[in-house]
Amino acid sequence: MDAKTGEISGGCPFNGDAGMRSLLGRQNRDWWPDSLDLEILTQGGKTADPMGEDFDYAEAFNAIDYDALKADLTALMTDDQEWWPADYGHYGPFFIRMAWHAAGTYRTGDGRGGAGSGQQRFAPLNSWPDNGNLDKARRLLWPIKQKYGKHISWADLFILTGNVAIESMGGPVFGFGGGRADVFEPETVYWGTEEQWVDTGAETRIQPDEGMALENPLAAIQMGLIYVNPEGPGGNPDPLQSARDMRTTFDRMAMNDEETVALTAGGHAFGKAHGAAPSDTFGGAPESEVLALQGFGWLNDEEEIAKGNITTSGIEGAWSNNPTSWSHDYFRLLFKYDYELTESPAGAKMWTPVNPEEADMAPDARDPNKKVPTIMTTADMALKMDPEYRKISERFLANPEQLDDAFARAWFKLCHRDMGPKVRYMGPEVPEEDLIWMDPVPAGTTPSADTVSAFKAKVLDSGLSVSALVKAAWASASTYRNSDHRGGANGAHIRFDAIKNWAVNDTEELDKVLSTLDGIRGDLSMADAIVLGGAAAIEKAAKDGGHSVSVDVTTGRGDATEDQFDAESWEPMEPFADGFRNYLRTKASVKTEDMLVDKANLLGLSIPEMTALVGGMRALAANTGNTSHGVLTDRAGTLSNDFFVNLLDMGTKWTVVDESGDEEFVGTDRKSGEKKYTATRTDLVFGSNSQLRAIAETYAENGGEERFISDFVAAWTKVMDADRFDISYAKYHS
Repeated sequence: MDAKTGEISGGCPFNGDAGMRSLLGRQNRDWWPDSLDLEILTQGGKTADPMGEDFDYAEAFNAIDYDALKADLTALMTDDQEWWPADYGHYGPFFIRMAWHAAGTYRTGDGRGGAGSGQQRFAPLNSWPDNGNLDKARRLLWPIKQKYGKHISWADLFILTGNVAIESMGGPVFGFGGGRADVFEPETVYWGTEEQWVDTGAETRIQPDEGMALENPLAAIQMGLIYVNPEGPGGNPDPLQSARDMRTTFDRMAMNDEETVALTAGGHAFGKAHGAAPSDTFGGAPESEVLALQGFGWLNDEEEIAKGNITTSGIEGAWSNNPTSWSHDYFRLLFKYDYELTESPAGAKMWTPVNPEEADMAPDARDPNKKVPTIMTTADMALKMDPEYRKISERFLANPEQLDDAFARAWFKLCHRDMGPKVRYMGPEVPEEDLIWMDPVPAGTTPSADTVSAFKAKVLDSGLSVSALVKAAWASASTYRNSDHRGGANGAHIRFDAIKNWAVNDTEELDKVLSTLDGIRGDLSMADAIVLGGAAAIEKAAKDGGHSVSVDVTTGRGDATEDQFDAESWEPMEPFADGFRNYLRTKASVKTEDMLVDKANLLGLSIPEMTALVGGMRALAANTGNTSHGVLTDRAGTLSNDFFVNLLDMGTKWTVVDESGDEEFVGTDRKSGEKKYTATRTDLVFGSNSQLRAIAETYAENGGEERFISDFVAAWTKVMDADRFDISYAKYHS
């Protein structure tokens, strides 16, 4: 087991404990089969977005009266509403939790989750147990969202409100960057295979005694949780086991031990947990409730709400004696007292101090004249009991200014980790400091057209093959993920051993390409040289097939330095499979063709774009390992539609290669029985799946080759330029 992550060594990152599964797991229709199904209205490419294709959110955000917005949010913090009263007369802690839980779904495994699109408004997140009663927090914000309209997205509003909440209670903040554009439908994300929400007593996703590690790309420890069960793993109040879960799940969410301790302590400096009554006395989650409740779920009884009989986590009480003011009392109380295991009125396990002094007790959330004991969760106790967490906690106790800085930075990272390069950040509070987790890249210089033309000529005269050049460019650019906007060709990170040595990249061949390009690039950045090398190769491959094309990729990329490269944070980005290069590390519990679709989704590709790219990459013989799988042509290296023509040829019979485990196939001539081709599942799915076959047929039919080449070049250029935010956002930062 890995001491840092708690993972069992050697496990396939796609293996679950239930055998073959869908890459999607249970989706909204599985949880709520009777809910209104709107998917029929998005068929045929129809959009659910009411803003229209021409809407520029960055432009709209930049036109906002930012100071007025923050002033309105500050006023909201103490504008106590009868229909949902504020604990201690201040909504700040409630809004911090809303923002935290909006951002906290981020995970490094695939970059999905996070606050980037306002998904907390939609199922399943709006109905996760861990998001209990946040429907009220979002509704409290509606008058402000209504006032500022298109100029502030829900996604930005969630995070900005959390920042303002911290500031309004005297807490430290590092900055804020806007620019998160809303989406208007639930995103399809794999959240796990469980068939029930988090359940006290249920097994967590880590079972070391049974050799079960947390499955990639998941980060939360149980279905329906943002992080860990505050009562302990599966409800077991064991602080050391809770520390194990925390360390694993926070690592999966891009946080190290110090950031984990700072976030926990800083977040719990404010507010209280809610467990005033057994949860079964309240209603269901928003997505399951009746029409008349208008999107509200859980607690809706006005009398119970007025009394403060609210249950969310089930734990009841405040962590600090000053729950609406930033202080360092959290660690002071944690280490001052011994704590005993108790139960809340809702029956949840929690820890309370032994014989607390009255000055160290908290005010009642509804009656400031009443004092109640503070509490700690099992996860809080982990900061005291786990040796590594304790060292950090004691340091923060002795040096409170370090906690101030660490919390502000960790909160900023939590809320912005999925935003990508800093150039995407908008507004007057974007920090000047470049942080390494932002993957900073120096500005590049755009070369002249003559320089580009001369370089392409040198590339084609260098002795490098079309295949090798295409593979190198793809290896660089296809690291991009539109989930968290990381990766891509800008920065030429492919030069660094931590990426160059990925098994998918054919390191020895790639090293030769990079060395050759470096020797002939002159004043070009390596990032540009790699992409232009691929463009030159494709133009030659098309010309060899009788077609004249121009692969108009952008230029002006910069080269990241070693000091700007966080190798550890790139580890989760190594592909387990890349169907475009016909690469599969080892057979997984997810179908290979599902992983191709997942990769295409992360690249922001449509179905036709994915199809064209696969067909083109096969024609160009761009497979990892230079295998012949799917290279259904006798003119490899020429850009042609041969992949589709020969795949759909009825003269070929395909049979599985038994020892491959249903991953590899051989195609033989139906009449002679002579072997013609080999292929993988990723190749044959374009003939077996009816929707993909329909697209493949358009490329294989007479007159289809020109359409295919045009589509391939467009899709290729899209991938190469996917991360050029330095160009698309430049006008907002001039």
